[in-house]
Amino acid sequence: MFSKILFGQRISEQRKRHDETQAVLAELLGVKSNHISGIEGGKRTTSAERIALICEHYKISADYLLGLTDDPEPKYKAETED
Repeated sequence: MFSKILFGQRISEQRKRHDETQAVLAELLGVKSNHISGIEGGKRTTSAERIALICEHYKISADYLLGLTDDPEPKYKAETED
């Protein structure tokens, strides 16, 4: 079952692991810093499009962010165009 608290904790963990501020992540997602604060505090969520951006940015799986697995490594990598 989805948990906003776990979702927020995992985003916060990744952001800090990459030495980024909430403002940096907010800019990437096109939101204000207080939106990121709300997510990390377990009070808010975000759109599927923004979850995809977070996953691409931190190179983690959506399943990890959503609490469906404890493994942050994506299982499938997108193929690049030649």
